[in-house]
Amino acid sequence: MKRILLLSDTHSYLDDRILDYTADADEIWHCGDFGSMEVVEALEKNKPLLGVFGNIDEAKIRTIFPEILSFQCEEVAVLMIHIGGYPGRYSALARQEIADKKPKLFISGHSHILKAMYDKKNDLLHLNPGACGKVGWHQVRTMMRFTIYKNEIRDLEVIELGAK
Repeated sequence: MKRILLLSDTHSYLDDRILDYTADADEIWHCGDFGSMEVVEALEKNKPLLGVFGNIDEAKIRTIFPEILSFQCEEVAVLMIHIGGYPGRYSALARQEIADKKPKLFISGHSHILKAMYDKKNDLLHLNPGACGKVGWHQVRTMMRFTIYKNEIRDLEVIELGAK
């Protein structure tokens, strides 16, 4: 069993409450637009960090994190791309990677729009945790947490961190 804290679009801002939530997580997954190495370093100090780079991320972050991350968590195939879209509106890159890798969980960020949608066509759960930073047009900072147990994604929660 793995407890996951999922965030995206911090844009160089890391609310202390995010770090508080890491105490209950086994891993932190970040779907791009870290914004700074300080955010990366603060998260890595707390728990193992997996992620992808986003369109605003500097060269150093791009050397640490890939554009596309495909991995297995428990028995769930996971695919993460910062600019990936959502069911019915995937980016060309996401469509190709989903077809090739056939994940059960597809995670994207970028839009700052919180989404949890089941994609019947591709038989996967799509998650976008919204944005937990202060930059962008979103009004409420959000992230998600959930558990992966064997081949099940369970206990999905949206965490609101307040107005930006």
